[in-house]
Amino acid sequence: MYLAYIDESGSTGSLANGGSKSFTLGCVLVRSSRWAETFDAVLGYRRYLREEFGVRLRDEIKANYLLHNGGGFRKLGLSEQARHSVYRGTLRLVAKVDASAFGVVIRKEFLSNGDPHEWAWTFLLQRLERLATTTRAQVLLVHDEGRADDVRRLARKARRAGIAGSAFGGGVVKRPFHRLIDDPVSRNSQQSLFIQVADLVAYAAFRRVYPGPTSRKHSVVPADMWDELGPARMAEVNQRSGGPSPGIVTWPRQPRVP
Repeated sequence: MYLAYIDESGSTGSLANGGSKSFTLGCVLVRSSRWAETFDAVLGYRRYLREEFGVRLRDEIKANYLLHNGGGFRKLGLSEQARHSVYRGTLRLVAKVDASAFGVVIRKEFLSNGDPHEWAWTFLLQRLERLATTTRAQVLLVHDEGRADDVRRLARKARRAGIAGSAFGGGVVKRPFHRLIDDPVSRNSQQSLFIQVADLVAYAAFRRVYPGPTSRKHSVVPADMWDELGPARMAEVNQRSGGPSPGIVTWPRQPRVP
């Protein structure tokens, strides 16, 4: 069985009202049979961060905090280079603990209809259904708090109907997510190290699609930060649809022509 830890980056509001360019989900997959040793490895890394940078075990590591020296990082006053190292090391850890990751980036500037949150979760559930089916594994969703009712509704719909876009042509293929276990579990990200990693995965996926300014000497999260995941990137999630990098699903794929 896989435990799929999920967190989001960006807002669902419209660009006209000051919303972000995209809404992104980051997903980190941990095998249940290896959960204890994987957790111990992540905990060991957090102890290293405590010794090296003063980041306490109870301090939440979020992309936004690393970008702006927020949260528990505020009092530490770490340099951009140090925060870059924390971010990079966390992403590299995913492959080291034999976990995997992927992202779903909804490009709101090209989205003509629908809720970005629903689009993102639909694509994420489709990819997890394919993984579960091909590996004959079961999946339990663990996500950050927020819109839990919507996530539960979409998960139940995926289990029952599971409509997925066809890889060939414009039709659809009905693939019920029979291997999805129970309802999604909502967790406070501060209490879950794996959801915190998923938050960094989500923002790195966003930055890969939308590179930031390059004028700063030390950018905390450059566009190539996503590549630090290395072999942990799940290339199969976008091997047919393409995209900016292995492991990132983008939608819409192309801007609509007026």
